Amino acid sequence: MEGNRYLRGESCLVRKPRRLQRIHIIGSVGSGKTTLAKELSKKLKIPHYELDQVVWNRTNVGDVRNSINVRDEQFHQIIASESWVVEGVHHEWIYDGLQKADIIVFLDVRIKMRKWRIWKRFVKQILRIEPSHYRPSLRILRKMFIWNRQFEKENRPEILNILKEFSHKTWIVSSSEEIKKALLR
Repeated sequence: MEGNRYLRGESCLVRKPRRLQRIHIIGSVGSGKTTLAKELSKKLKIPHYELDQVVWNRTNVGDVRNSINVRDEQFHQIIASESWVVEGVHHEWIYDGLQKADIIVFLDVRIKMRKWRIWKRFVKQILRIEPSHYRPSLRILRKMFIWNRQFEKENRPEILNILKEFSHKTWIVSSSEEIKKALLR
């Protein structure tokens, strides 16, 4: 029975829905959220949304933070749609999306791996091998390492606490390969 298949995560047992329509991916900078979201979006033929694009208004003169009302309105428009893959590190204001998600993936990737990926992404963006929504600079690179450290000390425990309520549909994995194998078979 395809509809009764369960997935084993690090801390919970998750039922795999017959057809994934709404997927929420959460994790630190460098955890592989965007890459996984793009692959799932393409394979499942559902739209992909980066929460950073909801938080920030990208302008020619730089990024301007959207007001809370604009951010929330955009987010609720996304999660009101029939299908989506949403990804981001944000966790304070996404409760409604977690409720509506068929499955929640928490990419709990080791900090060393995340640091390596941050460096690799920076070099690719500087060399224009990989596109960027922001202007890659040493200042942004430094911020990413600060955010990464902050995630480990503050955000990760907060996220794990929030996800307890959704343990029946949360999969905590240490690599995006684990989730791709299970969800895309």
